[in-house]
Amino acid sequence: MPETVVNIARHLPLMAGARPTSPAIKIPRGRTRRGDIDYLTLSFAELEAEAAAWQTRLTSAGVQRGDRTLVMVRPGLPLIASVFALFALGAVPVVIDPGMGLKSFLSCVARSQPRALLGIPMAQLISRVARRSFLGVKVRVTARGALDARLTRPGAAGKLALASTEASELAAVLFTSGSTGAPKGVCYEHGMFEAQVRLLLRTYDIAPGEVDLPLLAVFALFNPALGMTTVVPELDPRRPASVDPAKIVQAIRQEQVTNSFGSPTLWRKIGDHCLAHKIALPTLRRVLCAGAPVPASLWADAPRFLTGGQLHSPYGATEALPVSSISAAEAALASVNGACVGKPVPEIEARIIAIDDEPLPTLAAARVLPPGEIGEIIVRGPVVTELYDALYQETQAAKIADRSTGQVWHRMGDTGYLDAEGRLWFCGRKAERVVTPSGTLFTEPCEQVFRRHPQVRRCALVGLGPRGQQRPALVVESSARGAAARRLVTELRALAVQHAHTAAIETFFLRPKFPVDVRHNAKIHRLTLAKWAATARPVAWEAATA
Repeated sequence: MPETVVNIARHLPLMAGARPTSPAIKIPRGRTRRGDIDYLTLSFAELEAEAAAWQTRLTSAGVQRGDRTLVMVRPGLPLIASVFALFALGAVPVVIDPGMGLKSFLSCVARSQPRALLGIPMAQLISRVARRSFLGVKVRVTARGALDARLTRPGAAGKLALASTEASELAAVLFTSGSTGAPKGVCYEHGMFEAQVRLLLRTYDIAPGEVDLPLLAVFALFNPALGMTTVVPELDPRRPASVDPAKIVQAIRQEQVTNSFGSPTLWRKIGDHCLAHKIALPTLRRVLCAGAPVPASLWADAPRFLTGGQLHSPYGATEALPVSSISAAEAALASVNGACVGKPVPEIEARIIAIDDEPLPTLAAARVLPPGEIGEIIVRGPVVTELYDALYQETQAAKIADRSTGQVWHRMGDTGYLDAEGRLWFCGRKAERVVTPSGTLFTEPCEQVFRRHPQVRRCALVGLGPRGQQRPALVVESSARGAAARRLVTELRALAVQHAHTAAIETFFLRPKFPVDVRHNAKIHRLTLAKWAATARPVAWEAATA
């Protein structure tokens, strides 16, 4: 046994010992006669017993330490209890976004080569039909489909048995959303999860006893370690944009929720509902909003319904989270030169290097840029993952070895700059920059100019033609037609000429609906829009009034 056991599952027994009767998870199962949400509630002691029951079930089925286990269960009790059971066993949960599309999903399964499958009956059926992707599966464990399905009875006792895992041991494979390319499996070690818990506690001053409503299911897995009660939201993770904001607001008010994580798109929808019905959410101490830059309108409106707390925007990625964070108090720094994402959190270092589309084997091969100059964002620290699963070339392209420290820098795939005070500014995805004969345009600074128009909530800078010879164009999410469309783009062109970095944008397209990622419903697929715009017809603007 190693001298130091590091296993992220250890936090659940600790909480069960320190707060045995405190609620750990609440799962919605209907409405009471009064119209309140009816929850199944398990204490921390009961949640540990449930995880222990899962551990017994998994062990009996043949799941062993180190086994990659594809998890295909619904958010709620089965997800949290079974994943903690896998952590405790030293098995490796493989978590793939269910909304990425069947073809991409099956490709991810085939590449991750799970030995075990823990899934609902539909998942088991898919594994039989698409057997090529599941060839390595030797162990199958079926989970019931209900969010509140449990293996134990109320008041049951049970203790997790922790494997003697080390900090560097593989803990999980979590897949990226694939918003600017194919989804990739990110290899997380137990020590990285421990560091995430530590940094989240320090950065946001989270206290045991708080109540969390996570609008992204995977974030519920942190709550037992943070000592927070998880309130499972009434939300379909496959279609998060279809959420009924009234149900989310009811849960927040009824359960006195203090913390929530969700995308800007979801919180814009929730905020609009609150403002329309004059509802305040005074129990919320913080809302963590991530997945895409928070629009200026949401920063401005948030204090009107978050009367007892603040909106925060953590910056990071599946490969490195958190990197930095900004609060509403700092959002006044908003400009048309990028989105400020705050100073790096403790233990994280960020640098800006000259943009390079080729692999950089060592830090010595990169050119570090001074403050104020836009380049590529790279980060290092204890939450920065070191490799992609079974993707050697992608790992080489995204990681930079630092021979002086032995650490690994992660290339975020984003562009940005550091200001004189050490704050990090986001300027857009590197793959989505537009390179014209006269210079490079970055999505966020350009789109900020046009999002100031009252009729523009979402827009996207795209490049027409080959990189280096691209012609910049703007696609606006709008259903306007005819004269209304021409008037809108004429006003947008008038905004463009007011700023040097947008003056060259003369081509405008309107499209009723944007392609976005399923996970956050916020990341715009600009490369998809660029392909569409290459054959679409732009809307003409009136030069006389521009």
